[in-house]
Amino acid sequence: MSKISYAIKIESEVVEKIRAFCQDHGIKQGFFVEKALHEQLAREEDREDIFDFKTLKPQEKEAVSFEEYLKQGKH
Repeated sequence: MSKISYAIKIESEVVEKIRAFCQDHGIKQGFFVEKALHEQLAREEDREDIFDFKTLKPQEKEAVSFEEYLKQGKH
């Protein structure tokens, strides 16, 4: 996977905390920030999935099985 630069503005206090944490733990800052972004994206996607589940749960009784859907030929 290729890497690109992605410039953003972050509060100086946060940057200092990241620098200190990474230095104390022997982690590269880019790796740490990239990992944090991946984790936050996963949390946001999970949150969306949970919202969809709660929203669509009442419609579950109207759902047909996948096999029945395929038999109907509406795909």
